[in-house]
Amino acid sequence: MKITSQWVDGRCFVATNASGQSVIMDGAPAAEGNKRGVSPMEMLLMGIAGCSSIDVVDIAKKQRQDVLDCIATVEGKRADSVPKVFTDIHIHFKVVGRGLNPEAIGKAVQLSAEKYCSASIMLGKSANISHSFEVAEAE
Repeated sequence: MKITSQWVDGRCFVATNASGQSVIMDGAPAAEGNKRGVSPMEMLLMGIAGCSSIDVVDIAKKQRQDVLDCIATVEGKRADSVPKVFTDIHIHFKVVGRGLNPEAIGKAVQLSAEKYCSASIMLGKSANISHSFEVAEAE
């Protein structure tokens, strides 16, 4: 895996993967009015949301759960002093589907957290990571 990050101007960078897909990162405060992308720390939380969500959906599908949607909300608390690392991260999953078994979804969340999500397990080496979930019936 290889990523290239190139400076645009100010605190703005464009990161590109080996396949040519790019994201804009910007460390400028929103109050300055020129924030063009997510901050690198927000990108870390997006990564943990994506990584764990992929696991939850894949595992639930293998359990023959009829998942139609999965929304992960991630909240991170950071240290007050530099380096402002994440100290606590909470991931909440809302899994929507037809006739979902809450025990199966709970097991999918647990397996992601403890075995499969590389991003969560890696960040868990320096931050307390907690998980919760809810199951909703599709309309």
